[in-house]
This record gives sequence, structure tokens and C-alpha cells, in this order.
Amino acid sequence: MTRHLLTLDSLGREGILANLHLAGDLKAAGGMARDAIPGGRLGLIFDKPSTRTRVSFEAAAWGLGMLPITLRPDELQLGRGETVADTARVLSRYLTALAIRTFDQARVEELARYATIPIINALTDDHHPCQALADVMTLREEFGEFVGLRVAFIGDGNNVCHSLIQAAGYLGFTLAISTPEGYEPKAEIVEAARANCRINGGSIELGHDVRAAAKGADAIYTDVWASMGQETERQERARIFAGYRVDAELMALAASRAIFLHCLPAHRGDEVTDEVMDGPQSRVWDEAENRWYTEQALVYTLVTGKERLGG
Repeated sequence: MTRHLLTLDSLGREGILANLHLAGDLKAAGGMARDAIPGGRLGLIFDKPSTRTRVSFEAAAWGLGMLPITLRPDELQLGRGETVADTARVLSRYLTALAIRTFDQARVEELARYATIPIINALTDDHHPCQALADVMTLREEFGEFVGLRVAFIGDGNNVCHSLIQAAGYLGFTLAISTPEGYEPKAEIVEAARANCRINGGSIELGHDVRAAAKGADAIYTDVWASMGQETERQERARIFAGYRVDAELMALAASRAIFLHCLPAHRGDEVTDEVMDGPQSRVWDEAENRWYTEQALVYTLVTGKERLGG
């Protein structure tokens, strides 16, 4: 059966850990494994533009010996009469794997239903599993283990938050989420992760007090207040989220070893100050780089069915 990455549930605990192990090997090799999938073709559909997603996936594909083929909405018949199912069937004849960055989670799931190649969720409005893999790789590089870690997520309970919740459930760290009222993550995602925490350890905490979430945290994570597609809400969200800025004062409440994480791009002066972004606790550039290696490991495993190079 063809394997896909729709959410982190597609990998589960063992799949996430295997991804991190292989990503570490690939990082040590500078992302170069050109004989891994020679002649393969990775399609990239971007209904939402991106810097990190496009470049990291293209670099990952090239490093595996694949040809990356980037597709914009205006270059496809998808949405102009051709169904998602027919697009999936046709692209399966041309490509070895397909990653898509889009709005609706159902669009990714429909592609996976009809494709005969691996489909990778490169972001939807509900989930961002590729980002979460880079996040947890960065945490592991910094702290070694997940058990006992406390990560504070400050801001909107959005797609990035949802995938981080799933990661916490599978890896057993505590995720303390602080959002304005009405901007909490989806209850069903929280409850599913809490069920996993009962098996793997850790916990999912919800609240509205940023100081309580940040206190003693090993990492403080935030994201933009208005994501792509929410531009018309930006002014209103700036008012609602004004108390959710990560600054030096909030970082001072965290553990002495604490690091700062952000999925990027950052709106400096809104959700985070320059002092934190550019400060010694920031790991945002390492986190962004790790997108390359975790995505490379993901493509390799989905295409070959192997969790080790040459295995």
C-alpha cells in the first residue's frame, strides 16, 4: 500500500523517531545522498507560496538524486475543470512522489485517495507536519531527550500548533499552549494527543496566561498572529494578540537553558521582538535548516519504504 504523510498520525511515534534518526545521518552528510533515489521526480504543488518549503524540498530532492518539479496553481488544470482525482491519477504516471502546500486538508486527503505515489502534506490550514518534524529535530539536537521537556507555545492555536500537539503526544514532552480566548487549538486534536500522552508520557496544557505557560519552559515557540489567507484579519488580530508577544521579559521566565523557536517567516515587532529573534537563545535558523533534512528523510522513506540509507 502506498504510504503518505497527511498528518503526524501517518508516522506515529516510531515513524517520527525513525525520521529523526535518518535526518541526523543526512545532516551529517550535508544532505548529499545522490544515489538514494536516482532518476526520481518530486512534484511540488504550491497553492500557497513559500520560501522555506520550496527551497528545502527542492534541496532535499536534489540531494537524493531526484528532479524537483515545482508547480504553481496557474500552471495546472487543477481547479479549472480537472478534478483532484484525475490530477492525482495523471501526476502518478509522471512523478515518484508529490508534496502539496494548500489550504484545505481535504484536498491533500483526496489526492492521497487517488494517487499511486506518496503524497506529502507540505502545509494545510489544519496541519503542518513537515514543520513539526524540524521542530522536534531541533529540540533533540539541543536537549537530547524529549521526556521531561516543557515547551510553551504562545499565540494562535493554528496548523503549526496542531502538529506540535501531535508531536508532543507521540514523543512524550509537555506542551503548554497559551492562546487568546476563542483561538484555542481544535479539541479533537488535543484529546487524541492526550490519549497518546497517557501511553508515551508528557501532557498537553491549555490556557490563556502567557506567563504561566512560559514559566520554567525549556523552549518557547510562537508563530505569526495572522497566517496566509487571514490578511484581512491582521489589524483585529494584532489587537487581540497584543499580550502574546515573546520578548526578553517573557523569555526570562523560562528555564535558564531555554531556547526560542519560530516556524518563520516572523513578523518582527508583532509576535516576537528583534532582541529575542537575534539573541543567543534563538534557534530559528537551525530549525529552518532542519526542514531540509527531515523532509529529505521523509521523501526517502516514503518512496523506498526504508528507514536507513541503503537499508
